[in-house]
Amino acid sequence: MKLTRGIHSKGENVSHPEEYDVVVLGSGRARSFAWSLASQGKRVAVVERRNLAGSCPTIACAPSKNVIHGAKVANYFRRGAEFGIAAGDWKVEMPAVRDRKRKMVDGIVARNVNAYRESGAELVKGQGRFVGPRTIEVTADGGTRTLRGNVVVINTGSRARIDSIPGLADARPMTHIEALELDRVPQHLLVLGGGYVGLELAQALRRFGSRVTVIERADALVNREDRDASQALRELFHDEGIAVRTGTHVERVEGRSGESVRLHTTRGGAKEVIEGSDLLVATGRTPNTDGIGLEAAGVERDERGFVKVDERLRTTAPGVWAVGDCAGSPFFTHIGDDDVRVVRDNLAGIDRVTTGRLVPFCLFTDPELARIGLSESEARSRGIAYRLAKIPVAAFIRPWTLSESRGFYKTLVAADSDRILGFTAFAPEAGEVMTIVQLAMTAGLPYTALRDAILVHPTMAEGLATLFRALPARP
Repeated sequence: MKLTRGIHSKGENVSHPEEYDVVVLGSGRARSFAWSLASQGKRVAVVERRNLAGSCPTIACAPSKNVIHGAKVANYFRRGAEFGIAAGDWKVEMPAVRDRKRKMVDGIVARNVNAYRESGAELVKGQGRFVGPRTIEVTADGGTRTLRGNVVVINTGSRARIDSIPGLADARPMTHIEALELDRVPQHLLVLGGGYVGLELAQALRRFGSRVTVIERADALVNREDRDASQALRELFHDEGIAVRTGTHVERVEGRSGESVRLHTTRGGAKEVIEGSDLLVATGRTPNTDGIGLEAAGVERDERGFVKVDERLRTTAPGVWAVGDCAGSPFFTHIGDDDVRVVRDNLAGIDRVTTGRLVPFCLFTDPELARIGLSESEARSRGIAYRLAKIPVAAFIRPWTLSESRGFYKTLVAADSDRILGFTAFAPEAGEVMTIVQLAMTAGLPYTALRDAILVHPTMAEGLATLFRALPARP
């Protein structure tokens, strides 16, 4: 079968739409749901205007981690003498960095194309918008088609937000998309935002050779995390030569990114002008819900523009569901995956909700910052009594073998039981180690299961036993 069906002339199928069991608007994580249903004999269409593999594999998650790994390799070259490697002439070639990323993306796209073919799901390329209940009109250069689904899933994602700061839009700043396509090393990169995207790319581009300054309006980096985590990241950035300005508000912007930019800022009542060559904006996300005709379908949005959904991800329109970023879920691909499972199960008659989910977090700096469950600040704000254990990663062997002894493990356990409430790691492979604790929490295992487990030596996971042995006894 052909991957995509032809686009009919404009208006041909408006009064007699093509009928489908399921229509998915946006080829994000719901595309796997479409493939699964199509392989079972359902008639399924996925409407996509641009990234047929979704944004995560093509312009966001996977590309950024590809580039971040390249920056880590560059950092190893810089630290070569520490590992007994004689220093020599080397330099970063950003076109090659970009081409490695593009090659990976091409491979991912090819696998997605094959998945459409093998499953029988139909990919309809073009701009989709609702023109009626459960009915989507798709416009492309060749004309239009109108599709109606017994079930419609909105999966349009989100995009980088450009705040309404005077002069900011005129400066043509980069978002993560343009930053991951750089074929040069910026002379001095200014990063607006001290969250996940900003910090990951700030460190990567610093390691490629840029001078970097991070500007954050809150009084701490990743300000929703505990202050020891924020401070550890700030110390890391200081040691790598990255300037950090927290508690800093940008009043206006002058210049053009890629040439010269000037940020007029205030901090604690004092004014400061921060100058650089390039500007990267990473201050938040906005949902892709405008211009897709939600009103025609009876789908309501909230005051921030996200699709209104209930705990089962049903919208305000019968038969229409929404998943991922556009539905206001936490902005993580793994949450998008779980959203799809929630919809799948409910359509199959299995009652499943999004409330009470155990959401894992991971910041892919080097070292990584990962958390599952409660932080200390969250536990205190909720009045939850806990026992605390915290150890430096230097307390066990594996980090020393890697020459990466910076960081810590921290856990919260209930004061009156052995239930694990939360875990934070700032360490090499923190995301992998955190997943072990997540599985224990999901299974309802007591912390003693990890404390007493025989863990391979020497690994980063082995530090969990050291951590939980440091936990104070119950009163």
